[in-house]
Amino acid sequence: MTDTFPRQNARTQRFTLGVPRSFQISPDGGRVVFLRSKGGSDPITCLWLLDVATGTERLIADPAELGSGGRELDPAEKARRERSREQAGGIVAFGCDADARLAVFSLAGVVYAADLDVPGAARVREVPALAPAADPRPDPAGRLVAYVCDGALRVTEIATGEDRAIAAPDEAADISFGLPEFIAAEEMGRVRGYWWAPDSDALLVARVDVSPVQRWHIADPSNPDRPAAEVRYPAAGTANADVSLVLAGLDGRHTPVGWDSAAFPYLVTACWTGSGAAADTPLIVVQSRDQREMRILAVNRRTGATSVVRADTDPHWLDIIPGVPARTAGGRIVWTTDAGGAHRLIVATADELSAGRAVPVTPDALQVREVLSTDGETVLFAASDAEPTEIDLWTYGPDGLARLAPGDGGRGDGARGDGARGYCGPGVRTGRRAGGTTVVVSRSLHQDGASIQVLHGAAVARITSLAQAPLVPVPRPAIFAAGQRGIATALLLPSWHRPGAGTLPVLMDPYGGPHGQLVQASRGAFLTSQWFAEQGFAVVIADGRGTPGRGPGWEKAVAGDLAGPPLDDQVEALHAAAARCADLDLGRVGIRGWSFGGYLSALAVLRRPDVFRAAVAGAPVTEFRLYDTHYTERYLGHPDQSADAYDACSLLADAHKLSRPLLIIHGLADDNVVVAHSLRLSSALLAAGRPHSVLPLSGVTHMAGQEEVAENLLLLQVDFLRKSLGVANPPV
Repeated sequence: MTDTFPRQNARTQRFTLGVPRSFQISPDGGRVVFLRSKGGSDPITCLWLLDVATGTERLIADPAELGSGGRELDPAEKARRERSREQAGGIVAFGCDADARLAVFSLAGVVYAADLDVPGAARVREVPALAPAADPRPDPAGRLVAYVCDGALRVTEIATGEDRAIAAPDEAADISFGLPEFIAAEEMGRVRGYWWAPDSDALLVARVDVSPVQRWHIADPSNPDRPAAEVRYPAAGTANADVSLVLAGLDGRHTPVGWDSAAFPYLVTACWTGSGAAADTPLIVVQSRDQREMRILAVNRRTGATSVVRADTDPHWLDIIPGVPARTAGGRIVWTTDAGGAHRLIVATADELSAGRAVPVTPDALQVREVLSTDGETVLFAASDAEPTEIDLWTYGPDGLARLAPGDGGRGDGARGDGARGYCGPGVRTGRRAGGTTVVVSRSLHQDGASIQVLHGAAVARITSLAQAPLVPVPRPAIFAAGQRGIATALLLPSWHRPGAGTLPVLMDPYGGPHGQLVQASRGAFLTSQWFAEQGFAVVIADGRGTPGRGPGWEKAVAGDLAGPPLDDQVEALHAAAARCADLDLGRVGIRGWSFGGYLSALAVLRRPDVFRAAVAGAPVTEFRLYDTHYTERYLGHPDQSADAYDACSLLADAHKLSRPLLIIHGLADDNVVVAHSLRLSSALLAAGRPHSVLPLSGVTHMAGQEEVAENLLLLQVDFLRKSLGVANPPV
């Protein structure tokens, strides 16, 4: 059987298999621990170690050798992976002690520990913890392992096997300790629910009570003998989980952490690192329900009382920037603020923050995306300057602000036949730093996949990516700023198309909403779009208002209206693309998308049938009253106070307007955008007598990760779009 891009794309999990990730660096900079599968189509992730001095890689733990391949995941682990969009198997997360001499991970609910500083083959042993265990993490000293089992946070002593509960519910099924609630994991990026004290004597533990949250039921219609799964889903305007914190000592003492949880119900994150005063003062970040105020609170370790270190406000909302707060070695707090039209970095003492004397250390021309690491007094962060499609690594420290320049100019391996072998140039970068060693992960338009460099002084080592080369012609997007607003837009044409040889139907391929940036200086961002282009389309991708990378003003242009600005910007980008390329046929324009992109696609054919002639809407949000609190209320407010905004953004009232072909695709097991969204839209369309198609995906969640499903979804979409737009088969 001839391999094809759809099959390869599914088999490689969108070319993520074989790519090194989840880097942790030892404090002396001598070791880098990371995850990677053994090949580009191998879905089982292993634990590896790089010796920085020699540049040699060593396999630490292989799940196949540990005999864990056949065990089923428990529901808590399945939910954790769904929230983090984790599709691989094997070792998908790990934690290290403070010196990175011990790594701890779980496989199918069983906890393992690996000694990293043993020469030759590492000693990997099972930790005598209860099963199923979730989110195991060693203490900083490397003697203990904390984990969650059956709603309790437990600790096991590695040497003796002594195991005990540190925080456990009193037989209340609705209460758990040590795990994030749905909203934290899905919307805030907080994937953990406990934090070790630097001295290993206590833990800061989240207590989650889901009893206020409404019960929804997700059935599996293809297996009617199975009971429906009950989920606690906090839809807009309804109650959230009650989240609190407790300082749990290993001696059994519990100290509740106090703050005004009525005014600030969201626990955004926590930070407990450092020594001296910092070791006695963990930091937490809390947020009001309307997300217009966010505070850093310092926690008194002995009493649990909190004091305000920093309070930020905004008339619309405050974005959560990943990686903050953090602390430098000297105890300064790393934070961000919105000022001068940018997300800007702050590095200041607690006194400077609380007194309002802290000033940004980055200019208003630089958009801080994420704080990645602190190393001594140096902060490593990712940011974009004037070009939002590019993300670079920057440092701020004793020598000031600097863009990180990889030691060999960013060269990588494996570029395909474009005359610029391995040259990264402008691109998208992320990384980690500790002990003077920096891991730089670079992606660009000039190479396949990722290039991973390890920089230590003048030395440069590499970590090998085993990702497959895509079976699609090299994407060569024309990236430009469209219209008066300068919308970041990419245009891709078939590799076989010759200018002026004929017109091409257009496929808009957006996400187009908050937290989703598609137009980036990375070849991998355009692989699927290029495959669609090869099927006979000119593909246009546009990041309109609401998408990240352009600063708070651009992101908040959708406040109160998630429909108008995003849709208007897709139309403007389409016309700008047609002005650049006369071969685009504006009489045959289709649109496809998933999640918010699915919403935008359905919205397009309902409200602008004069522009869009067909749409594929995957897992669309059709009625925002059915979507979760934290996301929806950020943009549209509380539905009791902003009913008009919800009505204006709903697709249901527009059902009678449908006059174009519409294919709706939805996974029946989706617990993020539940299938009720698509079913209600379909019912409204049927009631209005509007023909449409619905493709239900049995057993599929919001990720659509099953290989056969992912492959055939691309083929079915192409078939639908060709028939709807009258597209001929591409030349052989």
